[in-house]
Amino acid sequence: MEQAPFFADIAEGPPGGRAVWTTASDGVRIRVGWWPARDGGTAKGTILIFPGRTEYIEKYGRDARTLTEAGFAVLAIDWRGQGIADRLVANARVGHVDRFHDYQLDVAAALAVAEEAGLPRPWHLLGHSMGGCIGLRSVLEGVPVNSAVFSAPMWGIRLAAPTRPAAWVLTWGGSRLGLGHLMSPGTKEAPYPLDVAFGENKLTSDRDMFDYMRRQLTEQPDLGLGGPSLHWLNQALTETLALARRPAPDLPCLTFLGADEAIVDPARIHARMENWREGDLVVLPGARHEVLMETPETRARIFERMLPFLDAHAAIAAPPARSA
Repeated sequence: MEQAPFFADIAEGPPGGRAVWTTASDGVRIRVGWWPARDGGTAKGTILIFPGRTEYIEKYGRDARTLTEAGFAVLAIDWRGQGIADRLVANARVGHVDRFHDYQLDVAAALAVAEEAGLPRPWHLLGHSMGGCIGLRSVLEGVPVNSAVFSAPMWGIRLAAPTRPAAWVLTWGGSRLGLGHLMSPGTKEAPYPLDVAFGENKLTSDRDMFDYMRRQLTEQPDLGLGGPSLHWLNQALTETLALARRPAPDLPCLTFLGADEAIVDPARIHARMENWREGDLVVLPGARHEVLMETPETRARIFERMLPFLDAHAAIAAPPARSA
């Protein structure tokens, strides 16, 4: 595995973090990073973090500290088109993907790294926002995890009802006319945390966490990403609609949603979780989109619920019996 840059100083994560380059089956280079479980005990397993759009490995450093202290190893991904993975269009500030399913190629590449690095099983999924959309597709396609935790999953994009048909038409037409690489209307090249004041942001009500995000992007500007391309938005709308038509997988699931969510579609999340037989939805009062980067009280509530859930689903399933 080829060593990749890892920005431990801005991550504020546990010791021992590292990152490597790996290449997906279509030739796109992504970055995969991990933190080992704490020393002095048997690891309980590994948490596979699927970040949201615009995010990067180091953004989960503080979460990794909590999870490794609880006995888990933690792996995170720079998806294609963001972090310091390969950017896919000439304007590196535009978030883009050719096909939404291409993210599954990144998942496969990251799991191969987890295998080669010997990250302990069982594995559990933790998907935030866009990573929750990618993660739902992954578990439907059989990713080998014992459980899934979702944070404000992008199972729908919050659009005002009158603008939703226009968004479909504009993004579909833009892609067909060769303009799909252009940034979606109403979005900017500047990373969101650097473009809005704390009092106006939709991500977190916690000033310290907001400053943590701003500091990371200021000190490592190559990690920054602006708005999505027209084609990305069309692919995301198509994927979330397709997933909404699928039944929930047979997998234990815990989903967290801020009561003040303003980026993803809460109605799609409620509808999904109402029909997830082994799923529970926790709505967090006063929390915004980044529930894992909320106030200390909210974060404590999340981990008080998440860690026992992970422990309860830590048994490694026995391999299937072989026929004689």
